Amino acid sequence: MRLIISAGGTGGHIYPALAIVKKFQELDKTLEVLYIGTHNRMENEIVPKHNIPFEGIKIYGFSKNIGSDLKNIGYVIKAYYKCLHIMKDFKPDVVIGVGGYVTLPVIMAARKLKIKTFIHEQNSIPGKTNKFLSRGVDGVFTSFKESDKYFKGAKCYFTGNPSSDNVKNLKSVKKESLGLKKDKKLVLIVSGSLGSKGLNDKLIPFLETNKLVNTEILLITGKAGYEEFKNYKLASNVKVIPYLDNLSAFLKSCDVVISRSGAGIISEILASKVPSILIPSPNVANNHQYYNALALKENNLALMIEEKDLDSQILEEMVEKLIKKEDNEIIHNLQKYKQSSSSEAIYQIVKEALCDVK
Repeated sequence: MRLIISAGGTGGHIYPALAIVKKFQELDKTLEVLYIGTHNRMENEIVPKHNIPFEGIKIYGFSKNIGSDLKNIGYVIKAYYKCLHIMKDFKPDVVIGVGGYVTLPVIMAARKLKIKTFIHEQNSIPGKTNKFLSRGVDGVFTSFKESDKYFKGAKCYFTGNPSSDNVKNLKSVKKESLGLKKDKKLVLIVSGSLGSKGLNDKLIPFLETNKLVNTEILLITGKAGYEEFKNYKLASNVKVIPYLDNLSAFLKSCDVVISRSGAGIISEILASKVPSILIPSPNVANNHQYYNALALKENNLALMIEEKDLDSQILEEMVEKLIKKEDNEIIHNLQKYKQSSSSEAIYQIVKEALCDVK
């Protein structure tokens, strides 16, 4: 099989794409793959480290600035023609878009060349790019069953999020490797691959005054927010780091995770079966993080609190509730929760589609 995969902008798009590639390589030893991403975002550095051939295209997201958007339309057109050239040269059997505006010219070029195309939607409410592209692709892979209603006329497959596959077979990272104590409970706070100043600022009172007993707190600020925390006098049980490369493996060592509710981190939390407190970002398209978190809350798989309602006492009470594991329904439900391999499901659907062509 010859596969082109495209995703960009954030870890929430990139890591599911990498999980798909890894599973395809495992199941098809003759696989040839090419990753198309933006020339100046995270994927430009991350993908080559995984020994995956990478092609960067110059494209930018749209804003509300008319001048910039007119310029960006020009970039989209140029990217489209570059993708046509790439595909005529690489000759893919299938093209999969896994999120981000970079997928627009990639999928459009593949459709023009009558190549099998699929997209994956990580969130419960899809973004504009995927909603637009869904009208002409061969299938839409979804992470939430609730997403199907937004893709009218498209063939939807509920596969879950491939990010969960990144966790299942990982060996957990020991807390001691980060200077944390083995005999203490651990609360991990993480706000996405790029960090979140808004959430970090809201958490400062909790980090300064919490009275959690026999518990340590590890805050991952994101690289941009790390220096600011040197100005605060945090409680003695708080440790702050800017970034953690092996976060997926570290989740298994945590007792509670406090997190935004991006689709990627949610899938990894579920795969790790760690209880969580989800704080949706209020600054995302379609408020999709709220609905991601709500899906877990309604199934009693996590606690949720909106950022506007966040205060130190409420958060401390939530943490204490989850740390007390006895008779905890959320922990019980997480242990029962079953996840099949999302990437393998995607592989089987793609393989069947290609067999139908032959």
